Amino acid sequence: MSNIATKIFKYRSYTPIPFLILMLIFENASAASLIIGFAIALVGELIRLWGVSWAGSETRTTGGVGGSFLVISGPFAHVRNPLYVGNILLYFGIGIMSMSLFPYLQIVALLFFFFQYYVIVKEEEGYLIKTFGQDYDKYLKNVPGFFWRFTAYKDDSIPQPAFILSKGIKSETRTLQAFGLVALLIIIRWLLS
Repeated sequence: MSNIATKIFKYRSYTPIPFLILMLIFENASAASLIIGFAIALVGELIRLWGVSWAGSETRTTGGVGGSFLVISGPFAHVRNPLYVGNILLYFGIGIMSMSLFPYLQIVALLFFFFQYYVIVKEEEGYLIKTFGQDYDKYLKNVPGFFWRFTAYKDDSIPQPAFILSKGIKSETRTLQAFGLVALLIIIRWLLS
């Protein structure tokens, strides 16, 4: 892993913090922005939950890229990076909720997260090609990285982990808590303004 990719991968959970602080400081919400933004963020979180219920806690590593399975089930059958797609929707939804510095902060945040995930995905794909070879190469050619494929990709020859919602919820606890806290703070700021 290149030095920059290693740093970005290691600290990817903390990169939203400056954007969240700006969203709280410059909050300019309305009832409509709260509802629309919350709905977008909730879709992002549901995609994440669906993904980690298939992929498990391996998605929470910060030491380096890795994985025991080439997961092609659930949301991974539609998009190669559903957790990152979920994150982008989650962050964008929170940005819409707050309407902070709209639309400039939202555009800068989207560009930043696309760059961050592009760097991370390149590293992950290198690992997956080395580890899973032709199976991953075939998956790579058939499933888009960030745009949803409407029909599910299938390859019955690739062993899959079990879908375990309880483990997904356990793995997503911190994300759910952070989402709930930030949404609540934005709503409180809106009510007090």
